[in-house]
Amino acid sequence: MLAISKASLKAQFRSPSAVIFSFAFPFIFILVFGFVGNNGSVPVYKIALAKDCDTANALYDSIKTSNRFKIMRFENDKELRSNLVKGKITGIFNIKKNSAELPAYTYSISTTSASNDKWPQFMPLVNSIVNTISDKKYNDRPNFAVPDFDYKRDVEVIREYKTIDFILPGQLGFSLLSSGVFGVAFMFFNLRNTLVLKRFFATPISRTYIVLGEGLARIIFQMITAVVIIIAGKYLFGFTLINGFETLLEMLVLSFLGLVVFMGLGFIVSGLATSDSSIPPFANLLTLPQFLLGGTFFSVEAFPKWLQPISKALPLTHLNTAMRAVAFEGQNLWEVKNEIGILLLWGAIIYLVAVKVFRWE
Repeated sequence: MLAISKASLKAQFRSPSAVIFSFAFPFIFILVFGFVGNNGSVPVYKIALAKDCDTANALYDSIKTSNRFKIMRFENDKELRSNLVKGKITGIFNIKKNSAELPAYTYSISTTSASNDKWPQFMPLVNSIVNTISDKKYNDRPNFAVPDFDYKRDVEVIREYKTIDFILPGQLGFSLLSSGVFGVAFMFFNLRNTLVLKRFFATPISRTYIVLGEGLARIIFQMITAVVIIIAGKYLFGFTLINGFETLLEMLVLSFLGLVVFMGLGFIVSGLATSDSSIPPFANLLTLPQFLLGGTFFSVEAFPKWLQPISKALPLTHLNTAMRAVAFEGQNLWEVKNEIGILLLWGAIIYLVAVKVFRWE
């Protein structure tokens, strides 16, 4: 078994396609999606409203109908807080009615340093709206509303949630999925098609050890890939490993679980394929929806409401979610037990199917 693992591991390092899919592609996507600008598009500021925000006024109506703002709703304070500290929303906006006649209202925003690139531009935009309302409402030009604080002082300083903190876990998941499915499918099909498996059967080794030997080689190769991607992300792009080495180990545990699950998909494809040319269609059928909908390149929240349940059911989505929670939020493996549980459930279903369809000859 160890001899098979050693030989298979050497073959993977000598394979240009294995190296490109595992190492090169993730870094290319990290560069493309993480560091390409917005090409001059107009930014849209996502905000949440404070619980006591006054919504019966012209300022709220203007913000609600503006294409520069998007008011977000959250099911609970924990979800709101999570989005706030990650910089997914600019801040919590509040409008209060004054007891004095003028100015009629005051407004403020509670934000964090995670939105340093957003809230400094957000407040001048609100001020401009207020000025427009004041011009229309009053002849002698008093202010309709004024800020009730220096918004620069109401900033909670936290660690910055950078683009790389979202992109890198997704690309690591991409690498694990492509290696698990395409790598295993092509490997076992070629072993079967070239009669190498038949020669193995002439030796005392059992079929179980053949699978374990090839699987061990795939796992070692992919764990090395994961370490390289994470370390390079940390020191080249500033990827957040909140608890340092401990977080790295937890991410590797998640990578191992994800890879084992995805290898099961590779066994299914290998069993169903009848030729080399039939492997890519089968493999793409299982991987492409996950690449696009699994939170690899874009947040699942960016998808239409009807599509989100489908996205949240995919195993890659739960792997990416767990990776990001561990790396940036500092959650431990027990705290992401729901995602791990769903991955294991997927694994059980996948391997039940794999046992049924896998062929040795």
